[in-house]
Amino acid sequence: MDVEKLKAILAALEGTDVTRLTWVEGQETLDLRLGHPPPPTTAVHAVPVATGPMTAIPTPPAVAPVPAAATPAVEKAAAPAKTAGDRTFTVNSPFVGTFYRSASPENPPFVDVGTVVKKGQVLCIVEAMKLMNEIEAEQPGRLLEVLAQNGSPVEYGEVLFRFEPA
Repeated sequence: MDVEKLKAILAALEGTDVTRLTWVEGQETLDLRLGHPPPPTTAVHAVPVATGPMTAIPTPPAVAPVPAAATPAVEKAAAPAKTAGDRTFTVNSPFVGTFYRSASPENPPFVDVGTVVKKGQVLCIVEAMKLMNEIEAEQPGRLLEVLAQNGSPVEYGEVLFRFEPA
């Protein structure tokens, strides 16, 4: 990436609330983080946003070019959560995104209520930042309930499915 293009990107970000930008062009990837990183903790903190001139922001460390992924990422859902008092377990969203039950509107859902799934079987897709991430079953089970609506936004940790062990 040439210096002029980088300057243009930084100028476009000045005065915005953007704190992170990942730019992929061909084989080059640029990952910018603006502002100061939050202290390491498990609590959620607001990240300060740069409002002054760009020269006051610390220079991010150089990032080596990373080849762009040719295929969508396959994500494992967070460890299935057990519900209190029974043998059912849930599959939760591993990140914020848009929930899809099938690969396209014309295709049937990956799973329906009553379906017995195997470990590693695709349950749904969660789209995050234009990447279609397949969510797989962490353990075998029979689908009891689909808790997310097709095409709706989901939050990190939101329960997507409820299963009983197979």
